[in-house]
Amino acid sequence: MTVPYQPSGDRALRAADVDLADPAFWRLPRPERLGAFALLRELDAPVLFTPRPGTARTAGKPFYALVRHADVRTASRTPGVFASAPGVTTPEPAGWAKALFGNSMVNMDGAEHAALRRIISRRFTPRLLAGVEENVDRLAGRLVDELIAERPRDFVPSAASRLPLEVICDLMGIPKAYRARIAEQIDHASEHVGVARRGRARLRIPGRGLASLARMQWVMGRLAAERRRRPGDDLVSALVCADIDGEALSGRQLGAFFSLLLVAGVETTRNAIAHGLFLLDRNPEQRELLRSDFDRYIGGAVDEIVRHSTPIIQFRRTVTAEFALGGRTFLPGEKVALIYASANRDETVFTHPDRFDITRSPNPHLGYGGGGPHHCLGAHLARLEMTALFRELIDRRPVMRDLGDPGLVDSNFDNRVGSLPFTFGPTFT
Repeated sequence: MTVPYQPSGDRALRAADVDLADPAFWRLPRPERLGAFALLRELDAPVLFTPRPGTARTAGKPFYALVRHADVRTASRTPGVFASAPGVTTPEPAGWAKALFGNSMVNMDGAEHAALRRIISRRFTPRLLAGVEENVDRLAGRLVDELIAERPRDFVPSAASRLPLEVICDLMGIPKAYRARIAEQIDHASEHVGVARRGRARLRIPGRGLASLARMQWVMGRLAAERRRRPGDDLVSALVCADIDGEALSGRQLGAFFSLLLVAGVETTRNAIAHGLFLLDRNPEQRELLRSDFDRYIGGAVDEIVRHSTPIIQFRRTVTAEFALGGRTFLPGEKVALIYASANRDETVFTHPDRFDITRSPNPHLGYGGGGPHHCLGAHLARLEMTALFRELIDRRPVMRDLGDPGLVDSNFDNRVGSLPFTFGPTFT
């Protein structure tokens, strides 16, 4: 059963009233947005949304919204028609920004994307992944120990953000002296992505985000130069030192990958962890089921958390050839939005889609993308991090009490959690 969309006023919303190009839509409560997506899924064909004159640049160009699971999945697996270039976010990255910072892998297609992904994927060796898993478990245990000792009030900065940041920094071999600065730059680079800006903030905040990316890439440039001289047992060394086929990342490629890994890897996992803790707290029967046999249920719990929260709401694609999909024939040059948040609530795929059920099977969610060449490269790492942290939190459940409502950030790009207040009980067992 879908969440009914009940906006302010006496009349029920019709599909014709939904406007995904209006920044005001993305400020609505999330149940209302999900109800609007349900109305759009009932239509015969995707709807074209056109930003009104004077609206924020985050609205971008006119686009068709793909809201059904089958349509999002098909578009994801047809990259020759639904291209990631010139960009998957709105506004699209400027050409000068790509020239300065390097082009992100998420904005590439075809042979260019395949070559870069191959270089990166081949560095994730079994030895490296085994070491990562051990490190994730160790970090999660230490982090919860610190929660008990220090009693912070906000779960997001004290746990949900810290774990993925520490994991990625350890994986890349980032010195501890740089990490606090990097965490600050991540926040600055991502805090206004997909958020409507008004007045002078439209000019000021994009510059702040680009400056943060420049600082992160400066750090990575220094580290890459050092690792070329003295390679270590870390991912940066593996990426910048040529293998037997002579493949290695250039400085700009490494910087772009590093920015993607930090901003995307930290932010999406942070949001999934925060949403997951809240969902388990508000669904105590599911929490106790997970606690009864953690190893049996944690895989399903992670997938259901990702499906239910859908950390990335949407990505854009550009049509390159005539193609029939979902009741419409798309033409070259048209823009489409893959609305993962809607696809993951599609009633034709998920029974009772608004219910949080860690035993849901099958669970073909699109939280890591819809498959194809752009399937999330960090999905395995995100699962490891969530599994390790929830194991610690479930095992020591009495530590955390009185979980508050999450402070959600209104964004058309990601399901962001700005804060998640909590308190501790008087005793620890």
